[in-house]
Amino acid sequence: MIKEFVLKNRSYRRFYQNEQVSKEILIELVDLARLSASLANKQPLKYIISNTEDKNAKIFPYLAWAGYLEAWLGPKQGERPAAYIIILGDKKISSSFGCDQGIASQSILLGATEKGLGGCIIGTVKQEALAKSLSIDDNFDILLVIALGKPKEQVIINQVGDNGDIKYWRDHNDVHHVPKRNLEDILLK
Repeated sequence: MIKEFVLKNRSYRRFYQNEQVSKEILIELVDLARLSASLANKQPLKYIISNTEDKNAKIFPYLAWAGYLEAWLGPKQGERPAAYIIILGDKKISSSFGCDQGIASQSILLGATEKGLGGCIIGTVKQEALAKSLSIDDNFDILLVIALGKPKEQVIINQVGDNGDIKYWRDHNDVHHVPKRNLEDILLK
């Protein structure tokens, strides 16, 4: 069962923008993150949720979407996320957040997958501009933004080819392909 969710949990970058994600679902997803492991159990992460057109518009311009798809500037109007969860590090609690945001993100996305949603963890964020746009206090670091919604694209896992290229790509039908290394190539003796 968990493998099924992991396989469905792809980085979706195009969504049915008009299909709402409720505030209640976003809170449930943050609760999964809250229950996840935390370095030294400090629990320094805080969250901002967004599921309204106005607030989403204050987030979208400050995100980068797909480094390997250099010509693609991100989802067009109508294909943008219906919701976001912004993960913040509270510097009053800790000066280092370890891998807490990664653990929390995976919990959020697996929960979203269970609910028929998809998402994308975005680490390339214009942090200063986003903080200003949302009036985020200086004692918080913006660590990641998770874009969420009902996926409007197909993502397929492929094996890494003989050339070793791990860059994701889109085919002529706009299907997103993600090369993954073979299990035998990552298990060391």
